[in-house]
Amino acid sequence: MSWSDRQRRMLAAMGVRLWSPAAAAPPAVAAAAVAEAAAETAVAERAAEAPAMPLAAQERPAVPAPVATPVRAPAPVAPPARTPAPAPVPARPVTSIAAAAQSVQDTLADPLLAERAAHIATLAWGPLHDAVAACTACGLCATRRQTVFGVGHARADWMIVGEAPGEQEDQQGEPFVGPAGQLLDQMLRAVGQSRRAESGEGREDDQAGDPSRRVFIANTLKCRPPRNRNPEPDELARCEPFLKRQLALVQPKLILVMGRFAVKQLLQSDEAIGKLRGRVHRYEGIPVVVTYHPAYLLRNMPDKAKAWEDLCLAKATADAL
Repeated sequence: MSWSDRQRRMLAAMGVRLWSPAAAAPPAVAAAAVAEAAAETAVAERAAEAPAMPLAAQERPAVPAPVATPVRAPAPVAPPARTPAPAPVPARPVTSIAAAAQSVQDTLADPLLAERAAHIATLAWGPLHDAVAACTACGLCATRRQTVFGVGHARADWMIVGEAPGEQEDQQGEPFVGPAGQLLDQMLRAVGQSRRAESGEGREDDQAGDPSRRVFIANTLKCRPPRNRNPEPDELARCEPFLKRQLALVQPKLILVMGRFAVKQLLQSDEAIGKLRGRVHRYEGIPVVVTYHPAYLLRNMPDKAKAWEDLCLAKATADAL
């Protein structure tokens, strides 16, 4: 077999000697051939030593590395303009009975005010009306249009005590007018009572009509608080002598109290009207029935049935005396 020069060089690099009758090559040519064969053998050995690549990897086309896209930071968004909040309205503190009683004691402790209360306790109807009209005992005198004395029979069997005059009462000078007054008149007619005499024309004489069928109506305050706010304890204390004198002059058989401030004034109680109604209380020995204010009933019509029950209780109590 004849061997090519290339094959000879590879076999020589692998240590296989070939016998050939041909003449030996010159030393320089032989050295070059040996060096070339050694280089090819080293390349083959490195290829054999490398780990075999999986077939799938060999067949899978090269995927270029993903190019990182720079993430752009979002532009800062300016916060929406904030509308300035309205200034908070200070809440009016709830006055407890203890605070109201202390205010009354402080008022009576003043010698001048105690003397004033003692003087009011001696007045007859005419002078009492004049004293109310001229009263400047508290700051309400500066904002009222006129005082609201009261209306009805001077010796009525029923006396109704409300809270404080409203805007229309301040204009007309009479308690319980407007829609609330109309509702009250309807309630009274339903149980055979009225603030007017039977003729119903204007403001009749205080002694006209049957006192058992007429009522006298008064408020705890004789002046309207500004914007119909709640009465202050000091205002109630300074106006109390007028109400006490009206009660002493009328001498009613029954007192019908309407509204929580009237309850505080006469019964000295902080309990809700819903807990006080339905039973008979006492004020200086006089039976007292508690019910809702007509202005409240106009806003809460379902409670009119409860108010009717209170009127029936008042009538039954008065009839039994």
